[in-house]
Formats: sequence, C-alpha cells, structure tokens
Amino acid sequence: TTHQSVYDMAIARSIPNMTVLVAADAQETIIAVPVITQYEGPVFFRLSRAEVPVIFNENHRFEIGKGNLLKEGSDVTLVATGIMVARALEASHQLEREGINARVVEIHTIKPLDGKILTKAAEETGAIVTVEEHSILGGLGSAVAELLAKHYPVPLEMVGILDTFAESGSYEELLEKYGMGISNIVKAAKRALKRKKY
Repeated sequence: TTHQSVYDMAIARSIPNMTVLVAADAQETIIAVPVITQYEGPVFFRLSRAEVPVIFNENHRFEIGKGNLLKEGSDVTLVATGIMVARALEASHQLEREGINARVVEIHTIKPLDGKILTKAAEETGAIVTVEEHSILGGLGSAVAELLAKHYPVPLEMVGILDTFAESGSYEELLEKYGMGISNIVKAAKRALKRKKY
C-alpha cells in the first residue's frame, strides 16, 4: 500500500502554484520534457512505468494548460488522463458499435485545467465521464467536477480508484479489479447518458 501512487495528483493539486501534468504515452513524455524545462514555476510530472499503447506521433503538440480533442462525439464525453487515455479511446469505439457517439478528450494538465475544452464538451454533449488511474478523490474527476459546477453543470461519472487502498499484483489485473477496465468506462458512459437531460 505504501508503494501505490494513486493519491499523488490530489496532494500535488493542493499545493499552491503547483502545475500538475500527466503523460499519456512515451511520445507525449518525450515532447513534454523540453516544454517543462522552459516552464516558470514548480511542476509535478506524473509518469507511469507500465507499458501503454502509443497514441501520439512526433508532431503531437503539448501545451501546458491545454487539453487535446482526440475523437469527436455528440452523446457523451470521455475525459481521460495518463495511461487511461488509450482505454478511453477503446471504450469510445465499443460505445460506437452500440450506437453511442462518444467524444474523447485528453487532459494532460490537471492543474491548471483547460476550462475551455471541458466547458465546450459539457455544452455540446451534455454528459461527462472522467477516466483516471488515481483515486476519484482529488484527482481529474474532482478537478473537472469543480470546474463544471461553476461553469456548466452536467451529469458526471468518475472512473478511477474508489476510497480504498490498492494492492500489489499484475498491473492489468489490478486495473480491472479496481474498476478501471474498458467495460467500466462503457458502463459509466451509459450511466451518464441515463442522467442526461435532452
């Protein structure tokens, strides 16, 4: 339990003037590091040692404080960070096969959050699902909820670790055990859609 970094973003977010970044894949890490070295002020850069699919290429644009629209959609928006971005994309394809058009937004900057891309997603799709490999307390889900509560409240579901300690084991199996599987994202999207006001 002491070696599970699933509460770190919440701690870093609470530190005044701290910028909090999370890389989605190896290519984003390569592009982000030079940007971070030129940035004024303290930065918490979260990396995973797990092997994840490559999403971006060498032309990927990494701008601190700006999210990335990865897939258009009109029914619900999956807002993902870090290693969960690949899973959110896969979940969106599964939802599409079921007739649900899911937008996918990558948020690599947890603080400061890109309010523009998130508010637009809330306005245009009317439902949000946050997806993170972190406690749902204090991480991406909390940050997005805080933002939307002020600017454009919509039904919001969170996929992440519940209020519990994690344990050691196979990385992929642990993600499934603690509710961060692709099927969990799909179910969360359907819950958000049920709560949506048309």
